[in-house]
Amino acid sequence: MPVSGGEDPMSQVRQMLRELLVGRENADGFFCLCVSVLGHNDTRTHFLPLIQPLATVHNGLHTTLTSIYFEYFSKDEDDELAVALALSLLEVKGQQQTDTKSLFPDPKPQGQTDTQATATYRPQNSSVQSQSVSHNGSSSQPPPAPLPKGVSYAQLAAAGGRRQTQAQHQDSTSPRGSSGHGSSPQTERQRGPTQTQRQTDIKWSNLTQDVCASIASSLTSNLNQTKDDVNVEEYDVDQSEKPKRSKNRRQRRKGYGQQVVGVPRCPSAPPPVLLWFRRDLRLHDNPAVIGSLEAGGPVIPVFIWCPEEEEGPGVTVAMGGACKFWLHQALSCLSSALERIGGHLVFLRPDVEKEVEREGVGSSLRALRSLVRETGAQTVLASALYEPWLRERDQIVVSALQRDRVEVNMVHSYCLRDPYTVTTEGVGLRGIGSVSHFMSCCQMNPGPGLGVPLDPPISLPSPSVWPRGCPLEELGLARMPCRKDGTTIDWAANIRSSWDFSEEGAQSRLEAFLNDGVYKYEKESGRADAPNTSCLSPYLHFGQLSARWLLWDAKGARCRPPKFIRKLAWRDLAYWQLTLFPDLPWESLRPSYKALRWSSERGHLKAWQRGRTGYPLVDAAMRQLWLTGWMNNYMRHVVASFLIAYLHLPWQEGYRWFQDTLVDADVAIDAMMWQNGGMCGLDHWNFVMHPVDAAMTCDPYGSYVRKWCPELAALPDDLIHKPWKCPASMLRRAGVVLGQSYPERVVTDLEERRSQSLQDVALVRRRCGEYVDPCSGCDLVPLPPRLVSEALGGGVVNTGGQFLLPVITRMEFKHQSDNPDADAASNPYNAVLKGYVSRRRNETIAFLNQTDFTASVINEGAERRERQEKDQRRMEGLPHPLAARGRGRRTPAAKDRFSTVPGGVATSHR
Repeated sequence: MPVSGGEDPMSQVRQMLRELLVGRENADGFFCLCVSVLGHNDTRTHFLPLIQPLATVHNGLHTTLTSIYFEYFSKDEDDELAVALALSLLEVKGQQQTDTKSLFPDPKPQGQTDTQATATYRPQNSSVQSQSVSHNGSSSQPPPAPLPKGVSYAQLAAAGGRRQTQAQHQDSTSPRGSSGHGSSPQTERQRGPTQTQRQTDIKWSNLTQDVCASIASSLTSNLNQTKDDVNVEEYDVDQSEKPKRSKNRRQRRKGYGQQVVGVPRCPSAPPPVLLWFRRDLRLHDNPAVIGSLEAGGPVIPVFIWCPEEEEGPGVTVAMGGACKFWLHQALSCLSSALERIGGHLVFLRPDVEKEVEREGVGSSLRALRSLVRETGAQTVLASALYEPWLRERDQIVVSALQRDRVEVNMVHSYCLRDPYTVTTEGVGLRGIGSVSHFMSCCQMNPGPGLGVPLDPPISLPSPSVWPRGCPLEELGLARMPCRKDGTTIDWAANIRSSWDFSEEGAQSRLEAFLNDGVYKYEKESGRADAPNTSCLSPYLHFGQLSARWLLWDAKGARCRPPKFIRKLAWRDLAYWQLTLFPDLPWESLRPSYKALRWSSERGHLKAWQRGRTGYPLVDAAMRQLWLTGWMNNYMRHVVASFLIAYLHLPWQEGYRWFQDTLVDADVAIDAMMWQNGGMCGLDHWNFVMHPVDAAMTCDPYGSYVRKWCPELAALPDDLIHKPWKCPASMLRRAGVVLGQSYPERVVTDLEERRSQSLQDVALVRRRCGEYVDPCSGCDLVPLPPRLVSEALGGGVVNTGGQFLLPVITRMEFKHQSDNPDADAASNPYNAVLKGYVSRRRNETIAFLNQTDFTASVINEGAERRERQEKDQRRMEGLPHPLAARGRGRRTPAAKDRFSTVPGGVATSHR
């Protein structure tokens, strides 16, 4: 935007402020133009009141402009003179254009005018269109720096000051010094320069050529093209008005595709800020990113990969193969997103030394110290992690860097609630382990408010020189095995084609779910044959979507699903349990269940892992897991119940397999789920999924099985989940040969296996009677010192003793302990879910609700009395009453649409 001489200076400044707000100008350029238009004194007087409204709507930009203002006016006269000379050189106007032509060869083509060949340093004047920089992590070279290597704006200004000082000195000592200012350029060129002048001019010419060429290259490669039809109203913001959240979620992301690049840092800018990415691989709603901008210095994003620290102790398997592949793709997408706004993600993999320093320095700390020495950074920002081993690592890093006088800020953003701040005060310990108890603890002891989700930054200030890193491939996250002939086994091909690993992919999935799937989530989230779930768990795990953003959008949707929002509470509960019990991934919480008798049949484990158990629903789920790295929550319960209750394999085997094959493998969530499913967690599952009957709920028409087990696709719907019951002729026509094209069942008598599992539980409860409460029959669990301290009012706890607490125990186990030799069928609290039973009952109730509400109430009461009578007969050993056998039929005189009723419903006959 050329500044006209006849226009009012304040109007010109307001127009430039509009250009700054829409991204056509950067903070340093805006301040320099203000100094040029208003002058030194007026800028000192009017600049701060002019930018004050930005404090309420764009705090980061206001902070940057304020820091530039104070740094500029805190300089002495020599520094001001040097900056003025540098700016005057970069403007390339008037007489300076002629001087520039004499210094540089004219690169314009034949017939091009001087106006077309001249480019100013202002982004709004530049006609150069932006070029998106795509970074795939394959190159180890950093992006082009705004200035030549080793040359900063301070050196440019200093060189300009030296050149002017030498010219003034020679003018004063020359015999024609009095008339030197009025001489023409031709007269000056006719005077032969001295040897010192000639050397100085040569050095200055070379430096200026490098600087101007670098600036032109930076503008060509970094400036984003802005829309020509952007209209900005007069900027007038009421300071008392608070920023409001846009009603439309798309409006918050509107500016994300119109980013402008970061600008090279001012010579007087503060030291760089290290932005340490871990599991917060996003720009939307990332407090660490916003905090790095508020620091005011250049931002250096960095990712440090230390497998020995990340994968956890022992058999934790915190980062399996599928997780590493997703991390590789997510880092590539994040690097590209940072490139678009002027940043650059530096990848580091420090060398692992066998011997660490005597204070216990880890690989991450050594890498950060090296970066601090190389860049001169004095601030490190990162998002806090809550795994006990990672938290311990972070505490060592923070204390060590603080001793080095480096400020370190760990920002909470991974969970909705910091698990280390959750306390049971005012709630007690009864019901611990359930999500209701956890939510009560959070409500009774509220922490800081969640706040409003943060918008992504429009630019990142970049340093003059980027630190050296390594290519993304050298991290070894997406390494593929090779065959003996040298060909590569691309085991992640289906995962690559099934997911969009970018932050934009997370936003798209969330948008699609809130527009469609959320309306079916409450009642049909267990359906495996329909996309009724959000599939957002991988993005939540790697921080590509923040929990706060997800909660905010879910509450803002037309349908507010309590079940979906409750899942976020389950996620926080899992991390709270991991902080209380650091050995959750491998150690059973209930001491008596450590002595459970497990099967050692490795063939059954291999069949379960490969999806060849002979049970189509289980096989389809395990094949989906292997090919795509994901399955919905209902299917995870199905395969976990089959492994534990029917194959009698330890839950640790299932946990390790899930950690290696799930793209959303989360130590806290998987450990809590497998502990509860393995009968040794804080909260027993009150159900067991039947591998055949559960299909009536999640896959009633066999579509899911046909997709992942195509060899069974020709079987009818009624028999596709139990092919062993198909007649031989039907199997022949479908092309199914049991034992060849589809495997035989690894176990045949499911009821006998289930009864054996219950008898094993009763046996260990009887042997370890000290861990069973004699009054309630509940299991007793030793409490961690943290919970004991809260229960005793925060006093000092003597860890020599052991505090035992009764926890939730399945009623089925309590009854089995009284009758240890009874089979599962005779247990009145049998926890096996048979999907078709509840489904048929729901259809009956829906039919009666449509015809007659009174009949519905009567039917509910009758069914409740029948269940009570049946349970009483079982407990007293009486024979079961004969079950009513009804068939769907037409009433003789009915002519309405309710004439056909489900079986078992009584109808009146006229």
